[in-house]
Amino acid sequence: MTDQAVEHAAAGAATEDDVRFIEAALRLGARGLGRTWPNPAVGALVVKDGEVLGRGWTADGGRPHGEPIALRQAGERARGATIYVGLEPCSHHGKTPPCVDAIIAAGISRVVSAIEDPNPLVAGQGHAQLRAAGLDVVVGIGADLARQIHAGHIMRVTKNRPYVTLKLAVSADGKAGLAGRRPAPITRDVARDLVHMMRAQSDAIAVGIGTVIADDPVLTSRLPDLEKLSPVRVVFDTSLRLSRFSQLVTTARETPVWVVTEHSASHDAERSLAPHGVEIIRSGIDDAGIDIAKALTELSRRGITRLMVEGGPVLADSFLQAGLVDEAVIFTSPNNLGEDAVPALPGPVERVLNEAGLGLSEHHQAGVDLMQIYRRA
Repeated sequence: MTDQAVEHAAAGAATEDDVRFIEAALRLGARGLGRTWPNPAVGALVVKDGEVLGRGWTADGGRPHGEPIALRQAGERARGATIYVGLEPCSHHGKTPPCVDAIIAAGISRVVSAIEDPNPLVAGQGHAQLRAAGLDVVVGIGADLARQIHAGHIMRVTKNRPYVTLKLAVSADGKAGLAGRRPAPITRDVARDLVHMMRAQSDAIAVGIGTVIADDPVLTSRLPDLEKLSPVRVVFDTSLRLSRFSQLVTTARETPVWVVTEHSASHDAERSLAPHGVEIIRSGIDDAGIDIAKALTELSRRGITRLMVEGGPVLADSFLQAGLVDEAVIFTSPNNLGEDAVPALPGPVERVLNEAGLGLSEHHQAGVDLMQIYRRA
């Protein structure tokens, strides 16, 4: 039976326990988002007779994987148990042995796997090896949630680019800053805390050089215990204008800074940034400046699976025009900034997002601000 057939069959055959445990495994895996790249953040639970015997999720840096961690916790009690995994167990030898070997050796009798791994190195082979060893394998329970959590991994192995989330803070009249590129506080504490959480769950965060010059941001995750989870900070800077005195550069040894620039950008400027730990990525250009698609391919090659684009309006519009935004998270303040303020996008926000192929998927209150999530159909 193909994985697709099993997926369709699983939806009707799933027990309440299967649904509950696979969702728990997926939520466990999500704890690693932003910290396991280039590997996916996978959770696993070993369960027998309704009792959880072991739990694990992919460790920081991508190894060990969640399955062997959960199996070690379960020990000998894993024999005859079910393992719930958020993604097909790997079947190839990488920097760690295949997870399918560990599952078989532990005496697991049943595997419930949320989705097949589209990575060509796996792509159904893990499930096939488990079945060949006599294990009962069910695929597809929790598939929608799994595809959401593993969106970055799926995008990287199928399209050679990260999953891109655009974040915008917008005033009620559709503005993102004051005239003259002066920064303005738009959203309040609840929305800002959510943004810091989004940063912590991203592999990298991108801004344009205009935003860096205007705001001199730090772009770390400034919630308690989250600063150590800050993502790689990526600056799109066509002419390599990033100042070595900026906060990004002076903190580059603590939290990495990568600058995407064009091939002809100043080598003297690069040499002035290099001693601070800033990494320069030279990429192609198109009529609008840096070729976004080529830059994303290069970020993917370096292991980035989830990229959060945070500012400013020019970079946001470039990503939207290129059709390379998969999700947009818009925080809208109830306050106006005025006619002379800088527009967040070249047109009404919802219309521009719709024209880019993004439709409203969710909306929530974030304190006094409105949080709207648009996704590609």
